[in-house]
Amino acid sequence: MSAPATLLLPARAPMTDAGRIAVAAAFADELAGRRTVREFAPTPVPRELIAHCLRAAGSAPSGANQQPWRFVAVADPQTKRRIRAAAEAEERAFYEHRAPKEWLDALAPLGTDADKPFLEVAPWLIAIFYERFGIDAEGNKEKRYYPHESVGIATGLLIAALHRAGLATLTHTPSPMGFLNAVLDRPRNEMPYLLLVVGHPAEGCRVPAIERLPLEAYASFRE
Repeated sequence: MSAPATLLLPARAPMTDAGRIAVAAAFADELAGRRTVREFAPTPVPRELIAHCLRAAGSAPSGANQQPWRFVAVADPQTKRRIRAAAEAEERAFYEHRAPKEWLDALAPLGTDADKPFLEVAPWLIAIFYERFGIDAEGNKEKRYYPHESVGIATGLLIAALHRAGLATLTHTPSPMGFLNAVLDRPRNEMPYLLLVVGHPAEGCRVPAIERLPLEAYASFRE
């Protein structure tokens, strides 16, 4: 078996450890200001901006470099309306029948309910899918390795890129999300991962008064 083709790692500008620490601290501080919002302005966002952020997402590592993510960026009002109608139907069933009391109690401080107007107000919805399996030219199934983990990493990069570009996001996960395949005409080998709502926050937008865990609560070092 021949060795795989390689290329030289692209050069990066030299940096001292102090410089790296400063860059890392600044980036952490910037992301610390990221908040999930549920009140969006209808202000248009250029398609080119969304495309560059999706390019950032597409740079994520993936199992066997299979890149199993698929993104569908939706700005069409009629399609957003269909997505909202289907999502709210699932959400009503969740809040009224499916969710256990413990889950509803955990959601209570966030003030969420089955009404999702942001799905129409926000200028973009990005439906994120993962490939359960690939399909070759003859229609045969091809195994996908670590699709959930790979798409999760890509989604994180996408959220960070959108925040860096000055936009707000909301990760929306109605369950089940099979309606996204129907509304967006996606093939049977793609599974909805989440629906990312993207745009500018509404003027006077307010967010829940919650706190994030301090570093020492979720990270440890062994030196």
